[in-house]
Amino acid sequence: MSGERIALDVHAHLAPIVAESLAGIDGVAWSAATRTLSVDGHDVGMKALFTPAALLEWMAAHDVAETWISAPPPLYRQHLRGADARRWADYVNDGLTEIAESSGGRLRALRHLPTQDADVAAAVAEAAIASGHALFAMPAGTGDERVLSDAAFEGLWSVLNAARAFVFVHPGECADGRLAGFYLGNLLGNPYETTVAIAHLAFGGLLDRYSDVTFCFAHGGGAAGALAGRFSRGFDTARPGVNAEGQSPGAALRSICVDCIVHDEAALILAERWIGADKILFGSDWPFPMGLPDPHAQLQEFDAARRTRIFSDNPMALLRSLGAGTLTCEATDG
Repeated sequence: MSGERIALDVHAHLAPIVAESLAGIDGVAWSAATRTLSVDGHDVGMKALFTPAALLEWMAAHDVAETWISAPPPLYRQHLRGADARRWADYVNDGLTEIAESSGGRLRALRHLPTQDADVAAAVAEAAIASGHALFAMPAGTGDERVLSDAAFEGLWSVLNAARAFVFVHPGECADGRLAGFYLGNLLGNPYETTVAIAHLAFGGLLDRYSDVTFCFAHGGGAAGALAGRFSRGFDTARPGVNAEGQSPGAALRSICVDCIVHDEAALILAERWIGADKILFGSDWPFPMGLPDPHAQLQEFDAARRTRIFSDNPMALLRSLGAGTLTCEATDG
């Protein structure tokens, strides 16, 4: 351990296992013997996802004070709609909340919003906010061709904006068949999905209209930092389909946060150029190997002042900006 304390990890995953509840949910099966969760015919075999104690041990080993946990992409199940989507979201959210409440204040749950059904996502958010919770996570897409700038999502954004909610946006499955080889569905597809989400929220004026939502995007915001200048050029020259009336996409990026998982300091500097050096938060993507399982070693070559901002200054500023109204209930759950 380097001695640099990490105040907050906004990007870590757990998959709650409540065997008696799972037994009544179609499409999902838990094997206690092999500690494997089968979700819609696919086995989720990374056993650390089912072991909150392992995350707490990792936090202690790397001096991480607090971690916000969210469902991993294999649990998104974006084919579900209506009552089925709500039932699954409630299972995931109740399970994550129970884990957080048992952690002695070390973990907080980011409640899952099922974006494949905008009405259900709004209802899930509204119920959570009514019970005092305003920390959420959501997939970057809908699982099909619909986009986050669709009018169907206005109700969700309104609910989140009124609560001054924090929303962590994480990519789901990329449907581009060209990325089937070389692990490109993750290496390229994940940042691509995140960039598409940011582009729709920025060009759609949603980051401007719903400015009280704190959006935080995984993996450094994907390619948004590299494309921000091009986005702004399209706005400045009123390209077809671009509404040049409101805030430019480049300016809109100043309102978002991103995590630091880019694996290259130059890429992080580019994100800072458009998003702001004060908007880069620490994320580990625990327990996935594409994240930062050994953060002090993996970031040791980064500028010391940059590490301090990521590990301490920026997350503490985030906690202050969200305020007691967003955090008190979950802070006292443990």
